[in-house]
Amino acid sequence: MKRFLFDTSVWIDFFAGRNSKEVELLTRFLEDDTSVYTWPVIIQEILQGVKNEKTFQHIKESLLALLVLTVDQIEAAIGAAQIYRQLRKKGITIRKSNDCLIAFYALKNGAEVVHRDQDFDLIFKNLKKSDVDFL
Repeated sequence: MKRFLFDTSVWIDFFAGRNSKEVELLTRFLEDDTSVYTWPVIIQEILQGVKNEKTFQHIKESLLALLVLTVDQIEAAIGAAQIYRQLRKKGITIRKSNDCLIAFYALKNGAEVVHRDQDFDLIFKNLKKSDVDFL
């Protein structure tokens, strides 16, 4: 079964009640009790933007109920740096380095990133698995 890793951009829209095809997919997965994966950086990105304490606690509990992908932190840091460097060699600059971390986790865990962020389109269109030593 394919693993899906929902990016922060989708979760923000989900919690804000915005509609998109990505939010609809996430909602369907949650309602059908399909495995939804997350990663610590996504949890951080979502929670750091929550202003209200009660909402923070609710969202934190919701996220921690998901399946959290893990990988050695050093391996992830080096892998994300390799992704960033390989793309820079091709003239592509990724705006947020966390997107390279998320892409590494997805590639390492065989997950597809569901997103609303153009940097992921650039990463996955221009990166080969052989570009990253740890994969």
